[in-house]
Amino acid sequence: MEYKNATIKHKANVYHGGKVTSRTVTTATGEMKTLGVMLPGVYHFNTQAPEVIDVLQGRCRVKLANSQSWDEYEPGDSITIPGNSHFEIDISELLDYVCHFN
Repeated sequence: MEYKNATIKHKANVYHGGKVTSRTVTTATGEMKTLGVMLPGVYHFNTQAPEVIDVLQGRCRVKLANSQSWDEYEPGDSITIPGNSHFEIDISELLDYVCHFN
């Protein structure tokens, strides 16, 4: 992926005691994305807008709101998260990702 003429927010987004970090990127067309890393662990996130998380490196399992099952993801997979919701993510090895916000 390459984002030409993008703006990067200098301040990092830091969650879960520094185990999840990202940087916000706004593309020339106004799309907002975050480029981040998650260390191994289990994390809970709330969403406002719908999100699509592209897994670039690592492996994880995700349990969406109101679901009883975990789905597994690996590099090349995308995770679709509804807006106004929440999810749990279980990281088994360092996860490098891009999150796209709608």
